[in-house]
Amino acid sequence: MPEAVPKIAGISSQMAEQRELIFDKFRRWGYLAASLDPLGFFLPPPRPELEGSGDLYSEARSIYCRTIGVEFMHIADSDRREWIAGRMEAPRGAKPDRERILERLLSAELFEQTLQARFIGTKRYSLEGLVVLIPLLDQIVEVSAASGVEQMVLAMSHRGRLNAMVHIVRRPAAEIFADFEDVDPRSVLGGGDVKYHVGATGEYRTAAGRMVEIHLVSNPSHLEAVDPVAMGRARAKQARIGQQGRRHVLPVTIHGDGAFAGQGIWAETLNMDDLSAYSVAGTIHIIVNNLIGFTTPPPELHSSLFASALAKRQSVPIFHVNGEDPDAVVRVGEIAADYRAQFSSDVVIDLVGFRRHGHSEVDDPTITQPLLYAKIKDHPPLSQIYAGQNGLDAAAGVAPIRKEFEEAFATAGATTQHPVHHQLPSYWAPYGRGCYDPKYEVNTGVDGARLGEVAAALTQYPQGFAIHPKVKRLLEQRSEMGRGSRPVDYGMAEALAFGTLLLEGIPVRLSGQDTRRGTFNQRHAALIDTQSEAEYVPLEHLAPGQARCEICNSPLSEASVLGFEYGYSRDYPEALVAWEAQFGDFANGAQVIIDQFISAAEDKWDLPSGVVLLLPHGYEGQGPEHSSARIERFLQLAAEDNLQICQPSTAAQYFHLLRRQALRRWRKPLVVFTPKSMLRRPESSSALADFSRERFLNVVPEREIEGVGRIVVCTGKIGHELRAERKRRGDSETAIVLVDQLYPFPERELGAELERHSQAREIVWVQEEPANMGALFYVLPRIRELARDLPVRSVKRSASASPATGSSKAHALEERALLSLAFTTAES
Repeated sequence: MPEAVPKIAGISSQMAEQRELIFDKFRRWGYLAASLDPLGFFLPPPRPELEGSGDLYSEARSIYCRTIGVEFMHIADSDRREWIAGRMEAPRGAKPDRERILERLLSAELFEQTLQARFIGTKRYSLEGLVVLIPLLDQIVEVSAASGVEQMVLAMSHRGRLNAMVHIVRRPAAEIFADFEDVDPRSVLGGGDVKYHVGATGEYRTAAGRMVEIHLVSNPSHLEAVDPVAMGRARAKQARIGQQGRRHVLPVTIHGDGAFAGQGIWAETLNMDDLSAYSVAGTIHIIVNNLIGFTTPPPELHSSLFASALAKRQSVPIFHVNGEDPDAVVRVGEIAADYRAQFSSDVVIDLVGFRRHGHSEVDDPTITQPLLYAKIKDHPPLSQIYAGQNGLDAAAGVAPIRKEFEEAFATAGATTQHPVHHQLPSYWAPYGRGCYDPKYEVNTGVDGARLGEVAAALTQYPQGFAIHPKVKRLLEQRSEMGRGSRPVDYGMAEALAFGTLLLEGIPVRLSGQDTRRGTFNQRHAALIDTQSEAEYVPLEHLAPGQARCEICNSPLSEASVLGFEYGYSRDYPEALVAWEAQFGDFANGAQVIIDQFISAAEDKWDLPSGVVLLLPHGYEGQGPEHSSARIERFLQLAAEDNLQICQPSTAAQYFHLLRRQALRRWRKPLVVFTPKSMLRRPESSSALADFSRERFLNVVPEREIEGVGRIVVCTGKIGHELRAERKRRGDSETAIVLVDQLYPFPERELGAELERHSQAREIVWVQEEPANMGALFYVLPRIRELARDLPVRSVKRSASASPATGSSKAHALEERALLSLAFTTAES
């Protein structure tokens, strides 16, 4: 390896060459012979390429094959390889602060023992067997703070979470003990969460007196689902700070060995490391490797030798370290923190130890791993081992720490209110949460002159820019829309919404697969020079001093990208943050994020978000996978005003909806069923004057006819098809009312519209979706409550296991039948 560490003074060139040949083997393969398992069950197999005798072999073996094994020769950048080799092979510096390490070990162990003694049989997901995680995190915070880090976003699942809350986030132990007492639980209608899922915020003071804000991200039992959320939160925090943000905010994620190897969302998130739209300038990943998953041993958890193998898809180093060598663990923490600071790169620490108890403290692990747990039973605590190895007195530190926890326990017993471990940042202060209140409504209209200015900027591009002929024609049409001489379509309505918000100081971030152009060739947020492929984004060049705009093509992932944008929205409530599915049904690939975070986070953790989901929806004969965004699933998740679920029927409605989401001081996730064929349907385009009206209409009334005998209520594309069918039939008896907001249900507005047609003899709910899908189950009971004594019936496709037919001819027949039934009275 000619680009390795600098030549060592005082040795001949021949000796130096021989040294490089021997060390090259150990740099490449030494980690395979390292002693990593504290209990000795997983011993390294013989490595013939590392066999040899002599001082050089002994030296290389002592560096790369003891309790630290490092994988780094797969890294493409030679500077990074040299840096790691240099740190590993350099003479050891000052000795670690072993008194502090011992105190950390003792405190972590005694915390767990206090919980075990006081709350027997209660789940706590003990850290015992890997309490060295606490000194490791200590070292990472200390070193990172010295290089400028001011905030750390910490993500972890339940193993050791309570311990980290006390020792890293620095929440008082009394708060944690009070959680076990279950004081004043917030349990009405499913609110709140178990103690080892909730998040926490706190301040860590380093030995040098620097303060680091620690944000422990709330996480459900879906172990790795928190990874992209933490990345999005870190990115938002960095964006708030500005250019120096990436240096000041450090993400750290803690994984289980089984989850690291097995959870797909983690692989998706890892892929974001160097993507410009998602990069956070490096994350430190720690695998809390118990060498067991629930009751499953490593050979049944992952096909590779190490749980960390997935990380080798990236050019990032992987440090394996034996958890019962605290000095080595702390050293690895220092190297990892310095590497991240130096190269703005991810780095992985595989911290290998064991799990002293079962998966939870109510398990009996001797049933499935009798030999392993027989050995663990007699294995002394790490603090005792470490003190003995270093001539330290562990007993002297026990009494004061134990007294501290006993006093905390007594304080917890006197607690009368359930503790809250997190505090929302100050930038959330202006925003209301909880249930909807009309006081949050704002005027979303924009006057025609302002719209014209924005349209002019949106349709310009630099002189000499080789614009594609088709895009040139589209921009000419959009220019006409901005002048009011052509109806405005959805693509232009969205651009006008974004543009006006940016000029009002509201940042916009939109990401998704092929989002810059748009799946349906409708957006063209980024213009491409046909000769150079240079890009120009008009939304970024509206006016000096405008807000930041990010329109990003995402990797081919739903779960990680939506998780990232949800996390971003959590720490940038002032921004309009949106994720667009390529087709609406692709949201099912992100169902964990929707179920566990977007719909439930405020109720479980009191954590709001204003993230927007744009889900193309509509039955156009494109088959089962490109028809339904599953309206029914989102309506099933809706309760306590946790979501907004809308299907805007016109371009102007879409414009007002986006602006309402950004301007209204009420932050709730917004699910928008966006159009496909309606993107270019003339009936769904809007006059420029509609963009100046006051606000979004939850219910779009019947405006063409009066004195009707039938009221058809619907949502989305089918409404335009019904109007076209009414015109074809010459029908003057049927009012068509569109519900553009499904949740919170617009009871007052719909009731007023039904009352306006008091002479009607029946009400019909019409939907494109099958009877077991769509909004039918949700809407029909509510319409009946508003219908007085009128009969209410529904028109829909037959119940089906699949969302739609795969035949375009069958689709057309079904559509004709739906339209016909909608205009047929129940008696006929």
